Amino acid sequence: MAAREPAICIRTVDYSETSQVLSFLTRGAGLVRLIAKGAKRPKSKTGPLDLLSEGEIVYTTPASQAMGTLMEFSEATSHPYLRRDAERLHTAMYMLELSGEMIAEGDPHPQAYDLLHNSLHRLAEPGSRPAAVLAFYQWRLLTHVGLLGELTDCVSCGQAIVGSQSGPTTGVHFSSDAGGLLCRDCEAGQHEKLPLGRDTLAGLSALRATRNLQATRGKVTITQNQADAVNRLLHYHATNLAHKPLKLARHVIGRHESRR
Repeated sequence: MAAREPAICIRTVDYSETSQVLSFLTRGAGLVRLIAKGAKRPKSKTGPLDLLSEGEIVYTTPASQAMGTLMEFSEATSHPYLRRDAERLHTAMYMLELSGEMIAEGDPHPQAYDLLHNSLHRLAEPGSRPAAVLAFYQWRLLTHVGLLGELTDCVSCGQAIVGSQSGPTTGVHFSSDAGGLLCRDCEAGQHEKLPLGRDTLAGLSALRATRNLQATRGKVTITQNQADAVNRLLHYHATNLAHKPLKLARHVIGRHESRR
């Protein structure tokens, strides 16, 4: 049976001289992996697809664990502006990689699709700040798929950390194993942890004040230093969740750090 979905291409692998294996984040079916037979032939209905290609796919759904087949692809955009700017392109590619690692195949997340769609378009707007767009994207994606908590209180003792004027702003750590923030009194008992500075906590507060991307179009009031600090934290967490480093991180997270 054929299905039709709005989709963003987040991963491509050459399968043969003429075919590709493609991963799409779709709005209604989640992450789907499809074979595009003959995609690289001149008269193909799909054509060879590249990362960031966005449009509508028509595909057959597999009857078993086998891959479905891409039948048609109607491209709406390939995000050409992003491709002309190395920082924006690397940021977009990191967002695709993160999506592929954090979302399971066949697990629908319409809000995650909308988030990626809107974030890519926001990233392509002249004057947008890639670090701020990425901080919002990482935070919202990890929160939406249930891999990140509110990050307001110590997960061990419950002491308020973010969002309280009297809460501590130093001595705070984050632990993926513990599942959130640890205050200065509780962090000593946790081996896996990342120390957080004032910029990280201020950045988290700024993100919490902006609850949905469509209402604000991703225009987060967050400084460059705060965005960089939040991105380091969320990349640290994503790496622990994936049990491997994300390949594009060195072009994005490391790039921002080198500016300090």
